[in-house]
Amino acid sequence: MRSAAKILTVFAMILALFIVGTVGFHFIEGWSFFDSFYTTIVTLATVGYGDFHPASVEGRVFAVVLIIFGVGALAYFVTLVIDNLVDVRLRTILGRGKVEKKISSMKDHYIICGFGKIGRHVGRELFQEKANFVVIDNDPERIQTILDEGYLAVKGNATEDRVLKEAGLERAKALVSVLPTDAENLYVVLTAKELNPNLYIISRYAEEEASEKRLLKAGANRVMSPYREGGVKMALAVLKPAMLEPTE
Repeated sequence: MRSAAKILTVFAMILALFIVGTVGFHFIEGWSFFDSFYTTIVTLATVGYGDFHPASVEGRVFAVVLIIFGVGALAYFVTLVIDNLVDVRLRTILGRGKVEKKISSMKDHYIICGFGKIGRHVGRELFQEKANFVVIDNDPERIQTILDEGYLAVKGNATEDRVLKEAGLERAKALVSVLPTDAENLYVVLTAKELNPNLYIISRYAEEEASEKRLLKAGANRVMSPYREGGVKMALAVLKPAMLEPTE
């Protein structure tokens, strides 16, 4: 049984004990439901204020049984919650260490800066070709998606030297920068080329035609526009459909 399921099961047992205790004290001692509920909480918490206590033998026996089962269940519940929190934290630390170890041993790999729609497609193509690559993204949800899909990832801003180095830039073969803005891609190209002059860099541009020249001047080996490339391909599909048909 998983930890979460165990916690829910024990919680349900404790809730049932509260209900049983409240109803039991109400009928055995004749107290109101509120006073009975209050006494049940005090009993299970082992506080013992003494303002309410069973007067009858039956009530005392009932309180003893409630303490034996209730206190143990509460202690077990707290232990499960703490263990679950520690386990999650431990898995996170170990998982991060495992990823860092794999990246540190990589050489001649590829780096993808940004895991939006284009970055996701680039990653899938590299994965199909069985090429080693690392994704850099600063969105926690995307990072989790990347790791769930079996890719290696570094969380952070790809424009920072530290993050690029953590992705193994100095040992990488090529870098693909597909960040949302031309300014971010330009900064990545400048930084990456400074850290690794021999790195092959492909960058996208999306905003201005002039960005293509700036990116090339900054050190990008090739600059592509997904809109222009897509437009050209769609035009060919209309004008010369035979050129795009798969060959057997």
